[in-house]
Amino acid sequence: MLLSVVVPVKNEQGNIEPLIARIAEALARVEHELIFVDDGSSDCTVAEIERFATPATRALVLSRNYGQTTAMAAGIDAAHGELIVMLDGDMQNDPHDIPLMMERMREGDWDVVAGIRARRKDGFLLRRMPSKLANWLIRRATNVHISDYGCTLKLFKSEVAKNLGLYGELHRYIPVLATMHGARMTEMQVRHHARHAGVSKYGIGRTLRVASDLMLMVFLRKYGQRPMHLFGTLGMVSFFAGCSLNAYMLFEKLMGASIAGRPLLFLGLLLTVAGIQLISTGFIADLIMRTYYESQNKKPYQIKRNIGV
Repeated sequence: MLLSVVVPVKNEQGNIEPLIARIAEALARVEHELIFVDDGSSDCTVAEIERFATPATRALVLSRNYGQTTAMAAGIDAAHGELIVMLDGDMQNDPHDIPLMMERMREGDWDVVAGIRARRKDGFLLRRMPSKLANWLIRRATNVHISDYGCTLKLFKSEVAKNLGLYGELHRYIPVLATMHGARMTEMQVRHHARHAGVSKYGIGRTLRVASDLMLMVFLRKYGQRPMHLFGTLGMVSFFAGCSLNAYMLFEKLMGASIAGRPLLFLGLLLTVAGIQLISTGFIADLIMRTYYESQNKKPYQIKRNIGV
């Protein structure tokens, strides 16, 4: 099996028939499997998949709505292809771009080819403008310079996709996760269409969740294997600042001044206690990190290939 097409769907009954037909047309010369992952649909999406399925079509029906990230992870786990492509189920991505992405991957021996939505067919105020802001912020925070983090259409080598570690709502940060595993990544413009049927599941309300996940990505990228460097540094700064303030208060007390109720006294005590807690958190986080690797016999590195062995 050369290619696995993973399509997470939720309440997309009106898009299933044309999407299956368009994928079959685009990949007529490519050995492939099509994996739909139904993420708790409450309409006839599953029935439509069964009705219009081709011999290459498979479907995973999740027991409830877990979210797009988990649906993607389930599809990747079930994929048998040497290459795995992620595709939205709303028909805004164009399957005809997939062979072009495969050619781009072969030409440069890339591990990931990410799509850039050219001439997006979404509203500016609620979709494109927040997306541009989010893309800029993610690039600045993670130093992973991908133009369009929100484009689902991405092509992976199987070993990269299956080691992404997708949890929570981290699908937007797939390029960051891939980079953390040493993947070589490029991007190319892909076509973008207006939604064919159904209602969009995205909105401005996701902003705070995206920002929260961004903080997690920055932490994992910079301190995932050395959490003590973050918590220990902050803890020592806080502890010594608190001790300095407490020493000053003691000097004031010895000089006969009244320090009862002075804000600097409480600030010194607070910083000292916070410093001890941060350092302790660093120890605990480091032990958890070691347990994560050692309990599962994981390595904190990945070998791409061996030469002369």
